Amino acid sequence: MRIHQIFFHIFIPLCMIYLNIIINVATCHRLDHQQFLLLHLKDSLLFNPATSKKLVYWNQSSDCCQWNGVTCSKGGVIGLDLSEEFIFGGLDNSSLFELEYLQRLNLAYNDFNSSIPVNFGKLKSLRYLNLSNAGFHGQIPNEISHLTDLTTLDLSTPLTSQPILKLQNPNIAMFLQNLAKITELYLDGVMVSAEGKEWCHALSSLQNLEVLSMSSCNISGPIDSSLATLEKLAIVRLSLNDISSSVPEFFANFSNLNVLEISSCSLNGLFPKGIFQLQTLKVLDISNNKDLHGVLPNFLPHAALHTMNLSKTDFSGKLPGSISNLTQLVQLDLSFNRFTGPLPSFKMVKNLRYLSISNNNLTGVITTTHFEGLENLLYINLGDNYLSGNIPMSLFTLLSLQELTLSHNGLNGLLYELTNASSSKLELI
Repeated sequence: MRIHQIFFHIFIPLCMIYLNIIINVATCHRLDHQQFLLLHLKDSLLFNPATSKKLVYWNQSSDCCQWNGVTCSKGGVIGLDLSEEFIFGGLDNSSLFELEYLQRLNLAYNDFNSSIPVNFGKLKSLRYLNLSNAGFHGQIPNEISHLTDLTTLDLSTPLTSQPILKLQNPNIAMFLQNLAKITELYLDGVMVSAEGKEWCHALSSLQNLEVLSMSSCNISGPIDSSLATLEKLAIVRLSLNDISSSVPEFFANFSNLNVLEISSCSLNGLFPKGIFQLQTLKVLDISNNKDLHGVLPNFLPHAALHTMNLSKTDFSGKLPGSISNLTQLVQLDLSFNRFTGPLPSFKMVKNLRYLSISNNNLTGVITTTHFEGLENLLYINLGDNYLSGNIPMSLFTLLSLQELTLSHNGLNGLLYELTNASSSKLELI
């Protein structure tokens, strides 16, 4: 009995103490080694110390876990953020690729002016990788596709970038086939060069995908039905691609959709009404699609729409009075369409800052209540319509209004009187 008591009260606690000592020694040794790797990385990278806010302060006399841009956990460096450090070389074969515990890496907004090193494939623990706007060009290496724990991948480049970053060999299907955990994918400006069925099928393997951002990727349409399986999509950005097809009805089934940006895509056909009525939708931009037709629906109460841009499409019909239900709306652009009928009241849209309904076929008068109480409104453009009657003086008492365009209508009003009634910062066109 006494032996058991001695064992439990003395021997086991001593073992635990000894084990903790071993763990702490191992942890310290591991951190010392990683600090050495980080300092070696600093020495190999080419950057301007005068503009650096992170690397320039790394030194041997302080704990690397306290350095700006470094995140540690359980004795290992798990995060490294060297974005906006104006690094312009020294990445290839650097000690960066020996940081085996790294889970998050951000090298965005640098100027490497090189291809993406194949050694990124060594960082097997990575979950977040951001190489956006970092000056990389050429073919994206297949080794990136071996990072099977990735949940966020951002390889986007400036849309005017030359030379370009390409995803052609491997193509998008080969590249994504092992990245099943991806929830956020940003490839804006990357030359993907794939037809609708190819890129849609490739993306359909990413069943956890929430953010799809592929503007200006040289992809074409039509948008394949295989994309409908991505039920978790919250953000879709496909602008500046030659889709040249209709917008699929199944987009209205994405019940989590917050952002849909498909401007300048040569879209055609009838735009699905159901998309307007998605209660989660905050940003809708379908502008610059001159063959895209549609009418506005009756908007439901408590809609979340913050920005709606239908400029330079081919929408027609009347503007519904239910537009006043869009109480969260900040920016509304319906210019260069074929809308008819009277101007609806916007007085319930209290957050509205930008409104353009120019170059349509609106008729009727502007009343004193149309814009009543809109204290945040900065810009109104109602030019090139068929509005008539007197210009209400109340327009010129809107405190924040900076630009008002009413030209090319049938409106009446003495310009000098209106100018005198306006605030000093208002420009009247």
